[in-house]
Amino acid sequence: MLSIENLHATVAGKPILKGLSLTVPAGEVHAIMGPNGAGKSTLAYALGGRPGYEITDGAVSFDDADLLGMEPHERAARGLFLGFQYPVEIPGVSYLQFLRESLNAQRRSRSEAELSGAEFIRLAREQAGALGMDVDMLKRPVNVGFSGGEKKRAEMVQMGIMNPKLAILDETDSGLDIDALRAVGAGINRIMRAPDKSVLLITHYQRLLDYVRPDKVHVLSAGRIVRSGGPELAHELEREGYAEVA
Repeated sequence: MLSIENLHATVAGKPILKGLSLTVPAGEVHAIMGPNGAGKSTLAYALGGRPGYEITDGAVSFDDADLLGMEPHERAARGLFLGFQYPVEIPGVSYLQFLRESLNAQRRSRSEAELSGAEFIRLAREQAGALGMDVDMLKRPVNVGFSGGEKKRAEMVQMGIMNPKLAILDETDSGLDIDALRAVGAGINRIMRAPDKSVLLITHYQRLLDYVRPDKVHVLSAGRIVRSGGPELAHELEREGYAEVA
């Protein structure tokens, strides 16, 4: 599903990723953990195609295609979803309208029929209900006035509507209380646990992994993957810290 080979990336001319290699097969959830400044968010943004994150070397294959050769909207249409640590607010833009336009833009790019207004509302209501969210909240401007937990739930609704092949989730657990964490974890499992889908889950802490059990855990330090293991590695990191295992 996702293959990264010797990836180097800079931000504002500063090298951040320094030869990162990683493979995430279809049907698996992989967690990336590591200290602040290790390059975790840089990896997410570089894969998503965010401006200012310059790839200087390496290759990335996604769904048997050259990811780095695609524009950000092409990556999304291909099936890549990027979840943000801090979802942005967009005043004046209805969340429902934003989601409908986004979904139909992707469907057009794949030569699929657009969803009608009624079809989209049914889909949005189904996805919101599965996450314990009133669909009427999505009539508000994008994330405006939402709590941290509501923003993350809404992002999971967005992921459910877009139905991606690969979800890259950057510290989705940031700022969540226990109830919101449980709901978000259940959403990830419901939407993305499938033989033809994969998840790259970036987190500092073990707690989200209690709800979304990863197939593998990788330690990212100083721009490289320095250690990989099973779910037990996350517990070791929780006990010992990064200095002891990197």
